[in-house]
Amino acid sequence: QVQLVESGGGLVQPGGSLRLSCVVTGNFFSFYVMGWYRQAPGPQRELVASITTRSEAMYADSVKGRFTISRDNAKNTVYLQMNSLKSEDTAVYYCNAKYTSYGIDRNYWGQGTQVTVSS
Repeated sequence: QVQLVESGGGLVQPGGSLRLSCVVTGNFFSFYVMGWYRQAPGPQRELVASITTRSEAMYADSVKGRFTISRDNAKNTVYLQMNSLKSEDTAVYYCNAKYTSYGIDRNYWGQGTQVTVSS
């Protein structure tokens, strides 16, 4: 079973920075499209950033220019560098690994890490 373990969340002041990490178990990390989602109180989970197997990144408009997603296939790890943090970035951040086979998406999720932006 694939496991994703996030770390790096915490409390930070507005304008500060945090770096989230997500380690994925197993030998197929390089085949996954990796993503970071977040969920503030409420049912909606928002895609923040994703990175393809060829390291092509995409970002939600709300974080463009402030967040950077990257991956290290040798370490089975995906990162989310978050700069110029705002109070509205406060949420639980989830790591996602997606593998598509025969047109079927298989999704794996981490347990989430809390990010709180507050003075």
